[in-house]
Amino acid sequence: MTESASIVSLFASSFLGATLLPGGSEAVLFLVLKAHPESLWIALGIATLGNTLGGMVSFGMGWLLPQTQQLKHVERMRRYGTPMLLLAWVPLIGDALCLAAGWLRLVWWQAALFMAIGKFARYGVIAIGMQQALMFAQ
Repeated sequence: MTESASIVSLFASSFLGATLLPGGSEAVLFLVLKAHPESLWIALGIATLGNTLGGMVSFGMGWLLPQTQQLKHVERMRRYGTPMLLLAWVPLIGDALCLAAGWLRLVWWQAALFMAIGKFARYGVIAIGMQQALMFAQ
C-alpha cells in the first residue's frame, strides 16, 4: 500500500475508533509505521486528528441530547470539566466521557484540546513501543 493510502486508512480507522463504533486504529498505526517508518510524525498527527474528530462527533451527539434530567455520574464530570477528556482515549469510558462532555455543554474547543493531548500521548507511547519492538526484533 502506498504511503498516501496508508495515511488515509489510518485517518479513517482512528476516526471510526473514536466514535461509538468499534475500531482498531492502533493496529493500523502499527502497520503504517512498519511499512513507512519515516512517516512517524505524519502518522501520529493524522491518527490524533482522526481520533480527536471522532471524539468530537460523540461530543456533538451528547450536545444534541435533551437535558431532561440530571445524572449523578455525569454531573461529577462538571466538577472536573474538560481536563477529564485527557482520558478520552481509554476504551469504553472514553466514548462516554466525550458524550457526557457534550451533554454538559462544556466548552467545545477546550474539549477538543484536551482530547487531542490525551490521544496524541497515547499514540506517541504506542508508536515508540512499536518502534522499540521492531528494532528489537531485527
